[in-house]
Amino acid sequence: MNLLEVRTPAGIIRSPGLDPRTKILLVVLVSTAVTSPGGLRFVPAALLIAVGLALWEGARHRALVLPITVAAMWVLGWLLPLWWPNPVTAIVSLVCTYLIRFVVAIGVGAHLIATTSPTELAAALRAAKAPRAISVTLAVMLRFFPVVVAESAAVRDAMRLRGLTGAGGFLRHPVLSLERFAVPMIASSLRASEDLSASAILRGLGSHRTPTAMHPPRLGRTDLVMTLLTAGVATAAVLLPAPLA
Repeated sequence: MNLLEVRTPAGIIRSPGLDPRTKILLVVLVSTAVTSPGGLRFVPAALLIAVGLALWEGARHRALVLPITVAAMWVLGWLLPLWWPNPVTAIVSLVCTYLIRFVVAIGVGAHLIATTSPTELAAALRAAKAPRAISVTLAVMLRFFPVVVAESAAVRDAMRLRGLTGAGGFLRHPVLSLERFAVPMIASSLRASEDLSASAILRGLGSHRTPTAMHPPRLGRTDLVMTLLTAGVATAAVLLPAPLA
């Protein structure tokens, strides 16, 4: 059973989490709904799902940043053109109309990345009879994301020591700042990809035998409840007036 670790002042509490297949399906459905031609209707519902998942996971920072970001885009995309109509605000409104969709979709996808290990994802995709090319690619990508974040933090620390971070450093040396960030990131990403490839081979990721999962994924009551809640929120988004349309 997939367990979700929630950090509380009393310690780490393990609660039944969603099956990785449910998370993947949720990300695909939310992304498809919000990026469709009438996707603005589903943005509030997707935001509600993303915030709920973040609170359940214990990611309070994400649960706070998502509504603030969506509210800022709503002000810039819908209210600002009414208060100050001009070509600049029209362009900003058009950009926010599209970006607000990706923000809520990324918020749902962040739960998948934060609560699913590459091993769990690979086991779930094998249980779903997904092609090996898809399962291996997604598992490696999921393992690669934390490496990129850690490497980017190390590069920013090195740039901070050289006085190249922040708006002032970027304005004084824009080309040098981009060069000092991009070149080390490319080199570290290449090294990390080689290490991950060697680790994947040692784990038998390219083997034609089907590995045995120590904790095989199973759909449970939590997945059923989340599916019903998502269906209810989607139905309400269709029946109720759309505030962003």
